[in-house]
Parts: sequence; structure tokens; C-alpha cells
Amino acid sequence: MTLAKDTFPSEQIPSIKRVMMPRDTNAVGTIFGGVILSEIDLAAATEAHRHHAGMVVTVSMDKIDFKAPVRVGDLVSFFTETLRIGHSSIKVKVAVWACRRFGGGSHEYVTEAEVTMVAVDEAFHPIAVTAGAGSDSTPG
Repeated sequence: MTLAKDTFPSEQIPSIKRVMMPRDTNAVGTIFGGVILSEIDLAAATEAHRHHAGMVVTVSMDKIDFKAPVRVGDLVSFFTETLRIGHSSIKVKVAVWACRRFGGGSHEYVTEAEVTMVAVDEAFHPIAVTAGAGSDSTPG
């Protein structure tokens, strides 16, 4: 699977879907970018947990450019793809699409990010990625 930004991936199941509400808005009335970043982080963790049953933490989010605003009422989908599994890290691509609820239901590409998650122990020290029950340890 390769996530593309030119066509809505209708055949794929998003890691997260969320309707944006008025509480999520910024001073100009669109959805606050931090809300989208938070959901990207959660989606990446959800994908990482397919490969590691224990705790994971976010260590980086690569360049994020917002291509389109998200509005109140939009149904936002966060699609994930595992790019790489290292010794203690899992790199996840997250593609974000908005379904315009008040705009006829068209889909618009919003942004994407590459998020690096690291498996950690109880003291938050990096540990080896270990597959858990029901996990898929192969990328993508």
C-alpha cells in the first residue's frame, strides 16, 4: 500500500476518523492545526502498535505542510502506512483527508507527516520492537 495525495484512498480503512467540532477551532474559525497534529500522533501510535505490543512514544514528526483548511463539520480521516521498522523505532506515514460535510461530501487532501515512534520500557528507555499477539511485524 502506498498512500497518495491525488486520490482519496476509499478502499483503505483509516486508523482514525473524526468529525471536527466548534471546540476545535482557532481564532480564524478553521480547525486549529494542533488538533490535527494531535490526531496524526494518535494515528501513528495506532499503526505502531500493530508491530509492537508495548509502549511507544513519538520522537519526531517530519515536515508537515497544511495544504487545505479543515472546517467545522468536516469528517477527517487519518490513513497510516508503516514505512520502516528499525531496532527500536517504527516510522509511520500518516495522510490526512477531509470529507466536506457541508460542501457536498467531496474529499480534500489536507496534509501528511512521517512520524517516528520508539518502543520504550517503563523507564522510557528505548527497547527492541517486539511483535505482540495479533500484531503484524511486516511493514505496510
